[in-house]
Amino acid sequence: MSDKKKKLGLVIVDGVGYRNFVLSKFLEVSSDSFDEIVIYSGLKESVYDVSKYSNINIVELEVYRENRKAEFWRKLNEIAHLFKHRSFFGMNDTLNFTKPKGYSKRSILNRCIRFIAAIFHSEKNMKFYQKKVYKAFSQSVVTQNFIKILTSDKPDILFFTHQRPPYIAPLVYAANVNKIKTCSFIFSWDNLASKGRIPAMFDSFLVWSDLMKNELKYFYPSVDQSDICVVGTPQFEPYVMNEYQTSLSEFHSKLNLNSTKKTICFSCGDLSTGRNDQLSISIIADAIIENKILQPVNLLVRTSPADDGSRFNSIKEKYPFIIWNTPKWVQTRKNHAEPWSQRLPLKEDIIELRSILEYSDLGINMCSTMSLDFMVFGKPVINQVLGNKENGLFDDQRFLNYNHYKTVIESGAVVLAKTAKELIIAINDSLENPIRTKNEQQEILNLEISKPLKGTSDRIVNALFQLSE
Repeated sequence: MSDKKKKLGLVIVDGVGYRNFVLSKFLEVSSDSFDEIVIYSGLKESVYDVSKYSNINIVELEVYRENRKAEFWRKLNEIAHLFKHRSFFGMNDTLNFTKPKGYSKRSILNRCIRFIAAIFHSEKNMKFYQKKVYKAFSQSVVTQNFIKILTSDKPDILFFTHQRPPYIAPLVYAANVNKIKTCSFIFSWDNLASKGRIPAMFDSFLVWSDLMKNELKYFYPSVDQSDICVVGTPQFEPYVMNEYQTSLSEFHSKLNLNSTKKTICFSCGDLSTGRNDQLSISIIADAIIENKILQPVNLLVRTSPADDGSRFNSIKEKYPFIIWNTPKWVQTRKNHAEPWSQRLPLKEDIIELRSILEYSDLGINMCSTMSLDFMVFGKPVINQVLGNKENGLFDDQRFLNYNHYKTVIESGAVVLAKTAKELIIAINDSLENPIRTKNEQQEILNLEISKPLKGTSDRIVNALFQLSE
């Protein structure tokens, strides 16, 4: 890295960005490398404790509310992208899932958007839509204020920790007006092959892996290969940080687990993807009662941070022996276009999550990123997918065809369970043979993350410094 130091603009707009770039080593490393860091925050300023950093300042951003024209062109751009790439199962599934229902004014508008997008979805068309998005909000008070802020601050590079929220677009536009370089981190492994067009284009990107780099180049062909840097992901960096480490005895004590038993952790999906969670938990709980699980076990259920857990109340009453772990994410602001974005993880939650991953004996989930989390600690993983088009349950087996997860399934790194019987067999087998998929897990981790967890923040900061030149 050059001895010349610069000014970094860091855009954190949601709890995921906060988790990845505040609760990792990123602030520590970046504050040593840049003369000054300005956090442009979509979260309340009070959520940050940067008192130990003399060169970090926080600017709390105004809440951007999209006008109708901007929303129309943005949605058209998103849907056009899905139509262009609908040969990918995830893209087509998203198209089907978001199909408008009924004939309200909004539904009629969305039908019009889909009609246009189905015909006009070339790269040229989408670049035109993007220009119209920018024009639609360019004169808004919020956008003009963003321009003034960046004109005054003049960061050398503006780094976005999340590429998808629509409310980041005015800030990207403001950076473009000021000729400030922009860079975004692709925050999740499933985004590129199953989501609509990102709301703004950036000058450069940071990605998890070579696989993600190739996907980005495919879905966004205008991005130059040299503007994509493979850095890994800070999402997993706390798993190699001492401050998040706990002991096995602390794990048992904190979560009230029986230390003489092995622990099965069931990780729930959110309300949209985890609709069969109650059934899966009941199957496992009944198997424990009926001694179909051949070893004594604790059943630990961790709910989704996006879920208040109330849908599990009847299960809690029926199976009082289940141990529940509710993610410690706090709502910091309700008056927001996307209230979920204002939920933040506490440091305590990362500590608990790491202990669950490190000391549980088996992880079960429905095709979520938690599969990778458990693999980091070498734990066997079962993906329960009980629903399909024929059996009347929520069709979660369709997620097996999503590009990002199809790779995992085909690798053999996880065990699939499509029926209650298969789930119980898989549990017993995984507890008896916990390292059976060890080699396959390491291969998929190398493919999906590509870089060691240690040094992730250093790689990100080095990349940003070089991209700011």
